[in-house]
Amino acid sequence: MACDRAITGDTVGDHGRRRLFRGTRRATYDDSTAGLNTDEVLAPAVDLLARLAGGGRALELGIGTGRVALPLARRGVPVHGIDLSRAMVARLRTKPGAETINVTIGDFATTRVDGAFSLVYLVFNTISNLTTQDEQVACFQNVAAHLAPGGCFLIEVGVPELRKLPPGQHVLPFHVSPTKFSFDIYDFAIQAMSSNYVEVVNGRGEYTSIPFRYVWPAELDLMARIAGLRLRDRWEDWTKEPFTAESRRHVSVWEKSVSS
Repeated sequence: MACDRAITGDTVGDHGRRRLFRGTRRATYDDSTAGLNTDEVLAPAVDLLARLAGGGRALELGIGTGRVALPLARRGVPVHGIDLSRAMVARLRTKPGAETINVTIGDFATTRVDGAFSLVYLVFNTISNLTTQDEQVACFQNVAAHLAPGGCFLIEVGVPELRKLPPGQHVLPFHVSPTKFSFDIYDFAIQAMSSNYVEVVNGRGEYTSIPFRYVWPAELDLMARIAGLRLRDRWEDWTKEPFTAESRRHVSVWEKSVSS
């Protein structure tokens, strides 16, 4: 039977990340990602993750409401999750199959769980929820500590869209409609950004801002080297299309040496 264990104590950035997934954010998260829940989208991801797990255990960082973990567990892969949000995990627990998944409540940059894993994965830009470089480096080091020799760490994340910004501009709109305006704000000096949403609901305006730290593929490779991992593969997407200078995102896999 699955259980949820809590890791006590806060690390840098915990309080800010907790606020993102309380209340309304929890209630609307599944709706906001509904387009990612189709078999067409999930099947290539789950296929690749199952192959990388190779019959071993998988650890999902930022497991959330189980969008990826549940179908992966149905493939017979033992999945353990780490997530900071009790609210998101409570939503996961309402779904069929959740009883097979163990979850530890804590910050995935530093929280440790028992045992070794063949695969650790972090999808849907979640590495950017760690809003400092130190936290992102700590995440790689934490992953390396969880991986068995020969195990893999997979990240799915977008490529920063700075080429869309003309000189002197640091705000990039990405959605405009009569009732909603969404835009990113960049701070190039520290690789910080925020996604901002202004929405009119029942004649009243609501504003939400979510902080991130954007990170480049080469920077992730250096973080991996610091943690003792090496790049094994990088593709544009889950179907293994080649990663090019025009790619807007990447799926990257780093490997822990078998001699580690």
